Amino acid sequence: MRLFLAVELEPELRRLLHEATVPLRALVPGAGWVAEDRLHLTLKFLGEQPDTLVPQLTAAMNEIAERHWPVPMRLRGVGAFPNLRRPRVVWVGIEPAPKLELLQHDVEERCAALGLEVEGKPFRPHLTIGRLRGTEKRESLRELARTARGIRFRADTDVLAIALMHSKLTPSGPRYERLAEARLRSA
Repeated sequence: MRLFLAVELEPELRRLLHEATVPLRALVPGAGWVAEDRLHLTLKFLGEQPDTLVPQLTAAMNEIAERHWPVPMRLRGVGAFPNLRRPRVVWVGIEPAPKLELLQHDVEERCAALGLEVEGKPFRPHLTIGRLRGTEKRESLRELARTARGIRFRADTDVLAIALMHSKLTPSGPRYERLAEARLRSA
């Protein structure tokens, strides 16, 4: 099973985000744009794992969730990896915040205790909204960069739960299924 741990977004926030990025999708329609219902924050990509790991991951998520109160998350602006001049992944940024970084660190640490590989890169929270194929025309990429810089999307939300997701690859793109959810502590 292809698995990842994520923060799912509320439907209204996904809708607003999708609407705000319409100009980008119009400029490069052939890119791999993420469908509105699949927008999420990945806390840890686990890749192919045996289905026997699901109960252990679910227990780990519950342990983590018991140690965290809801985490504020601030979405701000549009950018790209490696950058807007040579975009491969287009994203909506999430302001770095200690509580969010601690949540992700706990996810990483608990997964390592289960024998899963530790991510060697620092956590850079973002919502992937598209992947470019590398065949786009230079003019389209310049216009994409200019338009992305002009999108002033801002939204505040709270992380209330961690989800264990199963990603099924299909010819029309990945399909996500939530296998488990662990709610963070509440007052």
